Amino acid sequence: MTTFERDAKTLDTPWPFTGRADELDLVRGSLTAGRNGIVITGAAGCGKTRLVTEAVRGGDCARVVGTPETRGIRFAAFAHLVPESASLHGAFQHLCGVRLLLVDDAHLLDDASAALVHQLAVHGRTRLLVVTTDGAPVPGAISRLWTGDLLPRLTLEPLPREETGLLLAGAAGGDAFEPLTLNRLHRLCRGDLRLLRDLVAGAREHGLLNRLPDSDEWAWRGPVPVTTAVRERTAHVLDRDCPEERETLERLAFAEPLPLHLDELPLRVLEHLEADSLVHVDDEGAVRLAHPLHGPVLRAAAGRLRARRLSLRRPPAGATPLPLPAPDRCGPALDAERAALTRRIERADVRAMPTPVGEWLVAEGAPVPTGYAAVRARFARLRGELREAAAWAREGLRERGDDPSCRLELALAAAQSGDTPTAHTILGGRSHGGGAVTRPATARGAADRDDEALTDDAYDAVRLGAPERAAGRLTGVFAAHADALDRADGPALDRVAGELAERGFLLFAAEAHAQAVRAHRDPRAARTSRTRAVTLARRCQGARTPALSGLVLGELTARQRQIVDLAAAGLSNRQIAEKLTLSVRTVGNHLYSAYARLGASDRGALPWLVALPDTQPA
Repeated sequence: MTTFERDAKTLDTPWPFTGRADELDLVRGSLTAGRNGIVITGAAGCGKTRLVTEAVRGGDCARVVGTPETRGIRFAAFAHLVPESASLHGAFQHLCGVRLLLVDDAHLLDDASAALVHQLAVHGRTRLLVVTTDGAPVPGAISRLWTGDLLPRLTLEPLPREETGLLLAGAAGGDAFEPLTLNRLHRLCRGDLRLLRDLVAGAREHGLLNRLPDSDEWAWRGPVPVTTAVRERTAHVLDRDCPEERETLERLAFAEPLPLHLDELPLRVLEHLEADSLVHVDDEGAVRLAHPLHGPVLRAAAGRLRARRLSLRRPPAGATPLPLPAPDRCGPALDAERAALTRRIERADVRAMPTPVGEWLVAEGAPVPTGYAAVRARFARLRGELREAAAWAREGLRERGDDPSCRLELALAAAQSGDTPTAHTILGGRSHGGGAVTRPATARGAADRDDEALTDDAYDAVRLGAPERAAGRLTGVFAAHADALDRADGPALDRVAGELAERGFLLFAAEAHAQAVRAHRDPRAARTSRTRAVTLARRCQGARTPALSGLVLGELTARQRQIVDLAAAGLSNRQIAEKLTLSVRTVGNHLYSAYARLGASDRGALPWLVALPDTQPA
């Protein structure tokens, strides 16, 4: 069992506002002169209220909030702003002098309050920030704000994994969460930031959130803590009145997915659970729990004896049950998962696939066999998930510190992150064949028509810009990449990149687009390729390879370059303006022009265009 150093006091710091820079600029822009405001919608807990609060910080703003308990009370949300006996006209007159009105949880407004908000939007004297939750019934007067083109609508997407990591690091005083913990939290929360905070707080309070040895990264190992907050969120699952429904949910928690035709699964009960959005039946007839949090919570709340009974039930043919509660019983299921990952690598298809057994082992803090860890690290690395690949390799090395496969994967992940000295240190100064930057497993089973050769250093030569060294040694999309690069065919490189991305090779796809930038004769096509390369590279967890170092800045003026450098370093428009003694508007105009020249869509892409160091082959 892995042990961790405990020191969670720094996690008591307030959670910062992180990410959403573009959305914040858009919301603030909607409140400038000549604009009437904006409607922000999104899933519950995705950060809508925090966004609008940040947007109006320091300004003069009236605020109203809808609540479920007051939906039947006339002008309930506006009770502090209008007289009790006011008519709609009178309420409107009282609010004419309000310059900015924030309406939170507008889907919970009473009809009179909703009508008042609509009239304020129609007349345009008051700027409105209106927040609603997707999937909830909305009063017609509120929905007509965007369907009637009175206000623009911004749909807030869940915070991406990378920005979730930045948020967690900010909450931990700047220390990062290790990739496997970040994956677990992101998977369980599905973008619900309130749930994210509840889980982190619960893990900290139960002593489950600790530092990894020889690292400043936080790791969560152990069960989901069923705290008061988590229990309230899952009460509709834990407190089912029907014993059959609870038993069915627990069976799924310990052995999902289960086939729909299984005799022991009562169809009537499943219909009720599906109607309540607690289970999901896929196109192949497999039944799963609808939310990833429900399984861990049901398992944690089951108790020892009940968990033992449920985990020892013989699973149906084809099911891959979680080997609970004993980690030493996971051998066959883990071997099957490893074999599936290996087949996908050999067939040059590394699209994401479910791997519940390995993830469960890590979550429980149980030892991960080195063979599985090495394959899992290789799969993640080929997908461009470099920090995750390193984390899986380290899990294997904790079980056996001298395992050569895990050491090689850890070194390659470091090398592709631009840390060549660390890679050589991990390998003890030994070289591995021509400075390979890929080194995936050689494809086996040539009889399988889906196999595509990705052998030794052949594809590395392509990635390093020397396709002639790979002549006759590659097949399929990898051979097409070599051919397109050899002919300096920009459009063909872009097509190859598209196919690589479709197969899950995001880092390889980013590199192909980066190579296309130099091959294109049309400047507009080059800008498009650069944008695509940057977008993919940002998903590759810090990749710094020779091909990506070719993402050049293009032709910028000296002032644009100066502003872009500061923006890439993380400074806001206002901070840049103060530093350079410019107006905020001037900074914004320079950045807009730079985006157009660079083919970038937002400031998040700038570090890739500005700060990529020259790297040597690893």
